[in-house]
Order: sequence, then C-alpha cells, then structure tokens
Amino acid sequence: MEESRLEQFKQLAELEPEDDLVRFGLGTAYFDEGQYDEAAKEFQHAIRLNPDYSAAYRDLGKALEKAGRPEEAKTVYTQGIEVADRKGDIQTMKEMQIFLKRLESR
Repeated sequence: MEESRLEQFKQLAELEPEDDLVRFGLGTAYFDEGQYDEAAKEFQHAIRLNPDYSAAYRDLGKALEKAGRPEEAKTVYTQGIEVADRKGDIQTMKEMQIFLKRLESR
C-alpha cells in the first residue's frame, strides 16, 4: 500500500526537523487532510525557522480561519503582509490583503 502524502511529510520532518520547506509541506499536507490545527502548528514552526517565509504566514492564516480562529488569522495576515511587502512578495501580499479584508468585513 502506498503511503499518504501526509505520512511521507511526517517522515521527512523526522529526518529534517529544522527544514522550513519540509515543515511548510507538512502543514500543507495536514491542511489538505482537513487537520487545520495541526496544519497551523506546522506553519508556525516554518515561520519560527524562517521568519521571512511569507507563504507560511498566508497558509497559517488560512488554517486558522478554517480552525475557527478568525482573530488569530487577522493578526497573522497583518504580520504576513508586512513580511511579504518587505521581501517584495507582491502576489502573496495581495492574497493576504484580500483574505484580511474578507475577514474584517464579516
């Protein structure tokens, strides 16, 4: 039987626990499985390892929204927008601005 993507990333994270890309991938795999709190933990880990990882802020915000934590998501999007702006990640910044605006209009 073939291993799931989630299981593959879990194994990678055991081998490379301090790799921000692996943590981001594991977060994405959890998100895709609907495990939003676990996804959020992994995106937070990726950000701890690489505070300039703007895509991790974006996906952390999305995971927090799905987990029913909109206020935390707003904070993360705000921080992520600053990081993306500083790094010149225009597309990621625009996405977070849209997500933040949508949350604030609820």
